[in-house]
Amino acid sequence: MKMTFRWYGTSDPVSLKYIRQIPGMYGIVSAIYDIPVGEVWPIEKLRALRDSIEAAGLKFEVVESVPVHEDIKLGKPTRDRLIANFQQNIRNCATIGIKVICYNFMPVFDWTRTEMAMELPDGSFTLAFDAEAVAKIDPEKGISLPGWDASYEPGQLKSLLAEYKNVTEETLWGNLEYFLKAIIPVAIEANVKMAIHPDDPPRPIFGLPRIVKNRDDLARLVGIVDSPANGLTLCAGSLGADLCNNIESLVREFGGMGRIHFGHVRNVAVKPDGSFYESAHLSCEGSLDLAQIMKAYHDVGFEGYIRPDHGRMIWGETGKPGYGLYDRALGAVYINGLWEAVCKFTTAPVAKAQH
Repeated sequence: MKMTFRWYGTSDPVSLKYIRQIPGMYGIVSAIYDIPVGEVWPIEKLRALRDSIEAAGLKFEVVESVPVHEDIKLGKPTRDRLIANFQQNIRNCATIGIKVICYNFMPVFDWTRTEMAMELPDGSFTLAFDAEAVAKIDPEKGISLPGWDASYEPGQLKSLLAEYKNVTEETLWGNLEYFLKAIIPVAIEANVKMAIHPDDPPRPIFGLPRIVKNRDDLARLVGIVDSPANGLTLCAGSLGADLCNNIESLVREFGGMGRIHFGHVRNVAVKPDGSFYESAHLSCEGSLDLAQIMKAYHDVGFEGYIRPDHGRMIWGETGKPGYGLYDRALGAVYINGLWEAVCKFTTAPVAKAQH
């Protein structure tokens, strides 16, 4: 297992210098953020990003994310050009040493939350999702929520939502299949593993179809192209927001198949109505048993990448919600501690992180 940490480049208030000081930290997960969605990432920008990360004593082997253009998800005639660009991004990433590319196939919205700074009893602040509040929103009258792509103007968003009105789950599955059958052969040739991120939260939002939300969806997805290059980013917090998803079981099933290439490990406290908030990583703080999850990763012989994913804002830290330094550092150390314990008391001592 290789511990990683997401970093948003030179504009990120969390510096590589501080990330490097987290015990057991192997590498950085990042991306190119200033190129329009659907266009090719210049190899020079990728090299510069890699060089800055390696200069700090860390590895750059995971990209999160290469965005998938909406025209691909909608199956528009323009998708072939955009898929060709995505294929070239896979090749360019491989050229500078990337091993895993995370992406998602969520229509319009990425992860969705109703609160970016819900105060917890201990005085920390966290991301939260209120199911009742979302259910009351009428997309026709406009949507104003944190956690969705604010790059759309109101008119553009309304138009895009209208385009999805006739897109069923099966339509979206068909478009995903078309996409996978085009990119996975390129990934195989480039020796890159593709790792789709599940829907967050794992349920339909505003009438939009969601197709990567449970065990059956994951099984269908990896079966579309039966290759290790067609794999998963298993996000415990995203899938765990539906209590019907048994994360330990998913790790054992799909990790046992060699299809989990990237793990997002965090905890989430889920209410019966589907509302949830992102808790501290410690198992007793949320609805997930991280000790059992990490044991499952160990038992399937997982050798891929893990990151602590989101964290609370603690100790007065301010910055990008979910992506502060302190709580994610605590999460990384906690996960590494669980990993060392399960390795030491089950088989052999865990290997030290390589720099």
